[in-house]
Parts: sequence; structure tokens; C-alpha cells
Amino acid sequence: MFLKVSGSSTSALRLGSGLGQRGQAVGNVLLARARDVAPARSWLWGTRSQPWAGGGAGVPEAPRLGGELPVPRALPQDLAPAPAGSGGSGSQVTLPKMSLWSIVSQMPPEDFSGLFTEFPRSLRCLLADWLENQPWEFLNGSDAFCTSVAGGMLSAMLEKLRSTASSDRQQCQILQQVSGVENTYRRDPLRLVAVLKAILEGEKAAVLKRDRHLPLSFHRRQEELKFSLGLQRLQHRVREIQALRDGAAASLQLKMEAKPPESELPTLILEAVKELEAAKQQVLKRIQIWKRQQQLAGNGALFEENLSPLQKRCENLVEVYFQLHQQVMAASTELGAELLPRILERFSEVLSSLVKSSFLVEKQPPQVLKTQTKFQASVRFLLGPQLLKASSKPYMVRADMVTEKQAREQALSAYSNALSESTGDIMHNVVALETNPTSGTCCANFKNVLLKKIKRCERKGSESVTEEKCAMLFSTTVTLTPSNLSIHLQVLSLPIVVIVHGNQDNNAKATVLWDNAFSEIDRVPFMVAERVPWEKMCDTLNLKFMAEVQTTKGLLKEHYFFLAQKIFNDHSASLEDFQSRSVSWAQFNKEILPGRGFTFWQWFDGVLDLTKRCLKSYWSDRLIIGFISKQYVCKLLSTEPDGTFLLRFSDSEIGGVTIAHVIRGKDGSSQVENIQPFSAKDLSIRSLGDRIRDLGQLRNLYPNTPKDQAFGSHYNKEQTGKDGRGYVSTAIKMTVESERDQQPQSAAGAPPDAPQAQMFSLPVLQPELPPESLQSVLSPICPPAPFCPQPIPTGYPTAESNINIMASDSLRSSFPSTSPMLSPPLVVDPALPRCQDLAFRNPLPFMPNQYITGEASQLLSGGPSPEPQDEEMPELGPFPPMVDQPLQSSPRWMPPSMDLPPSSDLDQFLLQEMSLEGPALCPPFPPPLPRGGYPSPNASCWGLGESRWDDSIRPGHV
Repeated sequence: MFLKVSGSSTSALRLGSGLGQRGQAVGNVLLARARDVAPARSWLWGTRSQPWAGGGAGVPEAPRLGGELPVPRALPQDLAPAPAGSGGSGSQVTLPKMSLWSIVSQMPPEDFSGLFTEFPRSLRCLLADWLENQPWEFLNGSDAFCTSVAGGMLSAMLEKLRSTASSDRQQCQILQQVSGVENTYRRDPLRLVAVLKAILEGEKAAVLKRDRHLPLSFHRRQEELKFSLGLQRLQHRVREIQALRDGAAASLQLKMEAKPPESELPTLILEAVKELEAAKQQVLKRIQIWKRQQQLAGNGALFEENLSPLQKRCENLVEVYFQLHQQVMAASTELGAELLPRILERFSEVLSSLVKSSFLVEKQPPQVLKTQTKFQASVRFLLGPQLLKASSKPYMVRADMVTEKQAREQALSAYSNALSESTGDIMHNVVALETNPTSGTCCANFKNVLLKKIKRCERKGSESVTEEKCAMLFSTTVTLTPSNLSIHLQVLSLPIVVIVHGNQDNNAKATVLWDNAFSEIDRVPFMVAERVPWEKMCDTLNLKFMAEVQTTKGLLKEHYFFLAQKIFNDHSASLEDFQSRSVSWAQFNKEILPGRGFTFWQWFDGVLDLTKRCLKSYWSDRLIIGFISKQYVCKLLSTEPDGTFLLRFSDSEIGGVTIAHVIRGKDGSSQVENIQPFSAKDLSIRSLGDRIRDLGQLRNLYPNTPKDQAFGSHYNKEQTGKDGRGYVSTAIKMTVESERDQQPQSAAGAPPDAPQAQMFSLPVLQPELPPESLQSVLSPICPPAPFCPQPIPTGYPTAESNINIMASDSLRSSFPSTSPMLSPPLVVDPALPRCQDLAFRNPLPFMPNQYITGEASQLLSGGPSPEPQDEEMPELGPFPPMVDQPLQSSPRWMPPSMDLPPSSDLDQFLLQEMSLEGPALCPPFPPPLPRGGYPSPNASCWGLGESRWDDSIRPGHV
């Protein structure tokens, strides 16, 4: 016999069948008692909608004990996480949400023609994404719980359709279809569940066939629906156990001879415990996913750090845990001395796992941590507001530094052992665990923490200091209520690389990037793969690039192709060949690139830094191709008209961008030249857009966009006239003159082989500059000797370039070049002798401000020749400045501490010095090779000790 209440199946259905012929009497007793019991127990499951643990939805009202199971309300459409600031710390990020319907609605109807035989397609369109926000897929079974939930979703769907039809033009037709659906499925709502489940499965299959994946937000939403439905089922189990126990008590009160089967209650309890453990596993998995997302955020992935939805999920599950535990203890007699301890042990394991897993690092310490540098971190105990017992003394959380070996030992012991020794000396590492009643959070905030020193452990093999991973271990001991259970909590931070100097930062970031990208969930600390698929590496580089540059324009497949050629040193493979390859940690940041002095990551990180600091807007406007080889640039531009150019990142320098452009000689031949790369320092002096505007030989950005149209928005406004103080405004201009376009200037009446020397101005030193800035503008000198210029190696077209401060033409004669930056390289008369004395090769500063004659073309011995490959020719500085006037006597040099004389005095001083008899000036070493064939456009051509110089390969360096 079955007990029916108000025409609806209830949990008493199971009870009625167990009581046999006396079931009706027991049911009446339960109904009578429920009216008195329900108000007193409403706190167990509430009488109104509460936020779901799954992410903010409402939990359907719980029924009164023994009464009718209510029709559960449909799940709200919006299960978005709590807004920023509601319980989380710091700024929150809301992840973009995309529903399945937003994709399906854009696909042709023919892809879904066979899905709507039992449900009108027009109604499916009206329901839109509401349909996928209901747990159709997780209703498996035909018991009273599934039937009740299905009936509730049917009622909610009909209400949704009717409200939508009221604003539709075809209202009558829609209402007729709604009535047909209601008549068809009212008596069998589980059939509707099967039909709509088939429709959603067909839509997912069509999207997967086209896109090969579903939206991430859709997967997350489905997981929330699954947990919420499981929580409802668990609450339903608790009510079933309660009803069964009350039914047994009622039968004893009525002195009935019939008793429920002895196996009914234990079986029901075991099923409930099994469902409790499944719900616990879902919570733990969700916590692990949150941790993994937090780690990926270290590489730039979007991360919704708000822990309030996850905390609510834990609290709701613990509440049901205590309800079920109460029912088990009340049924201890029926369970027996053998079964009860096993069930209680399983209960204890569930609670312990939930409590330990809910102790999280909410704000991670820096993953590249420099000693003697303050930092912050915070930990959060999700179940603290619900379970922490009030104490006269606050619970204290301690932070200790542990090595990878110590972290592994703690993980293998399930974080139950106390730490024996800290591997670092940390200041301000003990903080109180405080509960905030307003926000409902329980946190320990570490502020002004400082790692004074670190004890290095033994490294394995060739592992460097920047590959050694540590972590911070946060630990505390708390007492829980209501059981007065004392439990030790521990949690590890993400891996940390400790450095002691800023020059270790680059390699430390590589270790962190690799670990964050390729570690597995719930791994043994801190195991990570040594080799990963190239496709995953591409995703990681793209994620890091977009996050660092803060742009929405990521890398393209052509960029990946260039990067693959660079990291694998393979220029013969195709794009498809690289997709099946894997890349190792050694290739990423241990092995030096062929012909270079740096690793792949060091080069890529330099590009990141340059783009972030100086090129963000250019990259976001897709004005920079960037990741492209010099050889491929030559192929692209070889057929383009004169003046076509593009921008690419330097392949041979760290953190440089260069301009490749087409030039044509009078004979009509074309050549692609690459201007010497600009560093971030160069672009801070004059922006890339202004440099492109300065160069008249640049006309069209590849393929055919006029440069003013492409870069016009990036030009800075030039100041003209006088400023407010009456000074004439000046501007820095850049010029690049290729050697092939230079023609000797012959003086009047001079023979063709004796060209008139061209005049070049030396820079005027500005006293207000710091001493270190003067070094880059001082010329090297050496004592006298016959000067014989050595031939410049062919293969690189020579070029001259300068950046001069430009004034109005009327004032130009009164203002010699005053820039402390670029001036033209000085050239000398080849007839002058060359210094051979090596005893005076150490460069000494002198203060030039004189016009010196010379002709750049006279230094060439063969003219331009085809440009060598990047891999074969190291990039060196341009020819150093030289003085062509022989001295008649030994020079007298000013000591470095000597005050600079006025400009006119300095002119006289130099004139006197140059008129004396003495040795001639010459470079301190033979002229180096031009750097990679780049015409020099910046001040680095003057500098001694410039960062791009490599002393180890300077010819003649002493």
C-alpha cells in the first residue's frame, strides 16, 4: 500500500510500503506530529530561499515533516558569483559568461532538425538559455524525489513560457503550444525530462562537432547544478530517515504487532552516507579547481578569486552533515554495535576532509621573492565562521619557509605533522585568525612580512639557484564546535623562487612560469613535467604576453611558427610538423640559442618588457608584426616598392625592435635594410611613432598602408615658436642615411679623386647631466702614431645616423648641436697616419666642441654587399668616432674632476691643443664590425660601456 498526501508522492511512500497493513494509521500519526514538529526544526533546512552553495542560486523550500513534498521551484537563471567585495579581499574579476544557447542560436536550424519531434522548436527559442540552467541531465531515476523535482521544473517552464508569450506578437499561437505541452507532460513530468535532455545533448553534440569544445562557463554551470541537485537529494534522504524513525516510534505507541523490516533503516542510512561522501568529493574537487585557477592566474589567466560561493557550498554541506549525523546517533540501536562504529568513522573522515581542505591561501605571496623585501599574504578558513569555537585567546597562524623536500614530506603525511625546522628566517610571521561577522569571513592577514635570509638546500644535477623551489607553510591549531574537536590545519603556498639579486629575476620567472603552466592538480610538491607539447607552450606564451602587455590582441599562428623555428632551431619544418613536437625545460631556459648569448625565455621576456613599456598601443593596433625572422622579411619586402617598411622584434638582441625597409639605388636595384634596433631606453627619448615620422624614406607600412594613416594617432605634437619663458623650442629628430645613397661632395676646382670633406658637428656637453651620462658622449683617444684605417669588412652597408636638436633655420647658425645624445659618427681623412702604440689604448675622456672634417664614404673598401644572416654575424657597435687633425706636441688632458669651462673657453682650449705639436688621436682599438648591418640611429654609437657592446668579441680589445 502507498500513502498519498494531496495527490502527490512523498517520502512516506517508502514508509507506507514498509509498514504493510498498518501504513495508513502510521501516516496519520506522522501528519499529526508534523504540524507540531515542523516549526521547531525549521532551522535545519530553512523555510525560505537561501543562497546555494553552488554559486548564489536559491535552495527550494524544505517541506514540513510528514507533509506534502512541495513542488521545487525552478533554478534561477542567474547563478553568477557574488559581486566584487562580498566577502572577498581586494578587487574581484568577473569571468565572461557564454551560454550554450548563445552559440546554438547562431547556427543554421538544419543542424538540429531531428531534435524537435516531441517539443516545439519555437518554444525552445523562447526558453533560450533558461533551459540549460535547469538540472535536466542529472535527474536519473523515477523515485519520489526525481518525480517531485521534474514536476517543479515543468511548472516553472510553463510559467516562463506564458510570461514570455505576453510580450510576443504571436501570443495566441504560443499559448496554444504551451497548453499542448502541459496536457502532454503534466501526468508524466519525467518524460519531459527525457525529451529536453535529448534536445540539450543534441545541441552540445552539434557545437562540439563544429568548435570541438563547449564554453567553460557552461561546464562550470553544469557542475553547480549537479552539486545543488545532489544537496537537495541529501536533504531528502535526511527527511526519509526521520520519517522512517518516526513511523517506527508511532507503531510502538499504537502497540502494533507489525514492525518495519530491520534492514530498511540501515540501508537508507548507508545510502545517505554514500551520497554525503559523493557531495564531499565534489566540494573538494571544486576547491582543487579554484587552487589550480589561482595558480594559472600567476601566468595571467583570468581568475574569479571570490571565495564566497565556495564558502557557502561548504557551509551548506556541513549543515546537512550535522543533520544526518544526528539521525544516525538517534538510530544507533537499529544500526547495532558492529555497523555504527564504521558509519561514525566515515562521518569523521568526511568532516576532517572538509575542514582541512577549507583552509586556503587567499592571497599568495610573491612567487619570485627577493630577500630583505617586504611582502603580503593572507589565508582564509572557509568553515571558520560556522565551526570555530569561541576562545579567550585568538587562534594564531604561523608562516614558515619550507624546501621542496619538506613540502613533499608534509603532503605525504596529509599535512598532519608539525614542521621541524624552517628553511628561512622570516619576520612578522605570526598573525591572529580573525572572524569578521559583517563579511562572514575568517582570515589571517600577513602584512609587512620580510624574508631575511634563506638556507639553500642541495640542488640536483645541474640545477641552478633560480630553479630551486620553496614554499610558505601556513599552520594553526583550532577547536571546532559543537564536538570540541581539536584539529591541526596546514596549507602550502604556490611554489616560490627566492632570489638575492635583481639579475636573477628573469630566470626565476621562467621557473615559475613553467611550474604554473604545466603542473597537475593535487600533485606531489613540486613535481612538474620536463617536456610538454608545443601547443601547450604556445597557449602559455600567448597568455603571458596578453597579460603582461595588457592587450586583447594575442599571438597569431604565424608568430607561433617563428617562435617554433627559434626554440627548436629548425627552419625546414612546417607549421604542422611543429604542432606534434614537444619542448623541454632545457630548450626553454637552459640551452643558449645558437649564435646568441641568451636563452629562448630571456629573449622572449625582453620582448615582453619592451612591448609593455613602449609598444603596447602599436601592438594593439596591429602595427607591429614583431615575431618574424629577418630572412622572411627580405622575402616579403623584396618585391615591394621603395619605402615599404615593417616592424619586427630584433632576433639577435634582447628587448629591441627594428624597422626593415626597402631602398633602391640609382641603378634600380632594391635592398632590404634593417635599422639598428631601438631599446626601451631609446624609445623613452623619442617614441617609435615620432621616429617613423622623422624618416622620410619610410612611406608605406607593409603591405600598402600610408605611414601617416597607420601611425598618425601615435605622433606627438611638435612644439613651435617660443615657450612661456621666451626660449625657442627645440625638437629631437632622427635621420638614417644609407651609404649606398651618399655621393661624395667635390669642392670647386678640386680633382674628382680629392673630394671636399664634409663637416660634422660634435655634441656639446651639458653640465647638468650626471657623470654617467657624460661617458656615452666622450670620444676614445690614443697617443700619436701613423694612422692607417683598416678596411671595414664587407657584407654590411655602412650608414650614418644622428639625432640632433633642431632649431629654426634663422637661428641654426647661432646654435651648434647641443644634444648630449646622438651626433654623427666622426670620420677621418684616410691620408692621416694611424696610431700603432698599444701602450695608450685605454680610452680617456676629452671635451670636443669643434668642427672636424671627414668623409664617411672614404672609409669604405668595396661598397655595400649582401647582408649576412643573423645567425652568422654577431651584432657590434658602429665605427667609433675619430679625430683627423694630427697634434704637434704631447696633449695636456683635463682631470675628470676639473670643472667644465664655458663653451667659448672650451673652443679655445681645444684649438690650442690641436695646434700644438704632438701625437695624433686614434681609436683605442681597431674599428669593430658594424652590428648586424644595422644603420645606427641612436646615441649608443658614441658610448663606451653601452649595454649592447660585447667586450668579449671586440677586435683588438685590451
